[in-house]
Amino acid sequence: MNNKFQNRISGIALGSMSLVVMSALSGCVQEQQEPKNRILTIEQTSLGKYKVIEEIPTEGPSRAIIRERDENGYITERLMSEDEMRVLAEQEYQKVQEGRSETTQGENTGGMGLGGTILAVAAGSLLGNMIANQLMGNKNFSQNANHVNKSAYHAQKRSSGASSKKSFFSKMTSSRGTTSSFGGKTSGWGG
Repeated sequence: MNNKFQNRISGIALGSMSLVVMSALSGCVQEQQEPKNRILTIEQTSLGKYKVIEEIPTEGPSRAIIRERDENGYITERLMSEDEMRVLAEQEYQKVQEGRSETTQGENTGGMGLGGTILAVAAGSLLGNMIANQLMGNKNFSQNANHVNKSAYHAQKRSSGASSKKSFFSKMTSSRGTTSSFGGKTSGWGG
């Protein structure tokens, strides 16, 4: 093989390897952008409080199905539009500002009022990420948000840590049999 051809192949291989390494170090592994709006199913508990029992991402507007029990125990459902949800979330956020919201009080393991539940679950999509981040910085708010959201989607997001970015080498270690970030098993450095 001639020397010019070998240099060209070496240059291509080095360039390709550099691109892979730069991509890995910069963390530019593309994560699928998920919709920030949700369709919520919110159920009234026997104590008259509310909990989210189902949460589905949607490309359309946020909305909620509210299941409530009447005095005879019959369940009725009503649909709440994004605008109605926003009004309740804004009212509850005003209570947060005044120090009167149950969302920032001690743990509410039995649920919260409808406005508090909606604010706890959908603050980002209804009031904006800046307000949601501010609220999530409050320890009580974070705990209450986790307690009122009993949906399988929320439990999966919370356990997978999907909200935190991971680097390309996040799980890669040198110990034998450890799962790599590529999804397979590593064999360790020694074989």
